[in-house]
Amino acid sequence: MSITAKELAKKLNLSETAISMALNNKPGVSTSTRQLVIKAAEEAGYDFTKLKNSDSLNGSIYVIFYKTHNAILSYTPIFDELYQGVKEECQKRKIGTKIIHFYEKTDSLEECFAELRGSDCLGIILVGTEITKEVCQKFIDLHIPLTLMDTYFESLDCNSVLINNSQGAYIATEYLISISGTQPGYLQSSYPIYNFAARQEGYFKAIKENGMSKSRSIIHKLAPSIEDAMGDMLEIIDDGAEIARCYFADNDIIAIGALKAFKLRGYRIPEDIAIIGFDNISECRVVEPSLTTMDVPRLFIGQTAAKQLIEQITTKMLHCCKTEVSTKMIKRLSHCL
Repeated sequence: MSITAKELAKKLNLSETAISMALNNKPGVSTSTRQLVIKAAEEAGYDFTKLKNSDSLNGSIYVIFYKTHNAILSYTPIFDELYQGVKEECQKRKIGTKIIHFYEKTDSLEECFAELRGSDCLGIILVGTEITKEVCQKFIDLHIPLTLMDTYFESLDCNSVLINNSQGAYIATEYLISISGTQPGYLQSSYPIYNFAARQEGYFKAIKENGMSKSRSIIHKLAPSIEDAMGDMLEIIDDGAEIARCYFADNDIIAIGALKAFKLRGYRIPEDIAIIGFDNISECRVVEPSLTTMDVPRLFIGQTAAKQLIEQITTKMLHCCKTEVSTKMIKRLSHCL
């Protein structure tokens, strides 16, 4: 049987009012007292599901960047923009924002959860680009309002805001087919995440709907960093693998790495090989030739996630939803045949 708030007050020699303020994240107790109460409650098996979320917005929204191998999140400009969108929306409501960078290999989830329960956290935006379904469920089980950003899991009951990855890949692949009249190849990340799996789905959908065979697609698996993608592509070329006339890449980093490799081996871009990337990172404009890509409205995604979370905090939401934000093509020089 779990401990009650009254029993907890007696155990810690604190008033029931102080216990209630600490457990419900209300002002009136010190941070050290709040943390003491939360820790003792966890150790004694207190049922945190009994707590009701406050309608007060006196607190902060915590943006948690969950990193496993840091293969994707290491490219910080993309995620800086997501956070900026969250921050801008929260500032309109005079809500604070705080960032937690969580590293799976070195950090403790239990300590992270204790910190959140003992803080002024109103809600969580969990940047789950690299997260697993099992870990995400543990965050949901905190019973703190949560919006998952940049990924989605069918079986989890939480709000999600992310890119329409399948749509973006479909548009890019179909465009390559229309201008080349050939079956595009695929520069695929060797590191699996939800976003890339959804982009693969869009790529193959375009292949199929244009009467082409999935089995005939030329696919190269490349590491998701510019230097490593270049090294992988050089090895593929030097091994004598078949090279496609044009390619869709899982992201711009992979596309740029492959582009550099092709040029080092004497291929002309785009005369010999056309490439379209995904994300519209700043390097797309300065690489030679400039990279055609699918633009992601990252500020808008951050703003949308914040709006959704604030609504979840202030109103009783009966249903969760998945929000997918469309991309658009930015045409530059790497695709011109």
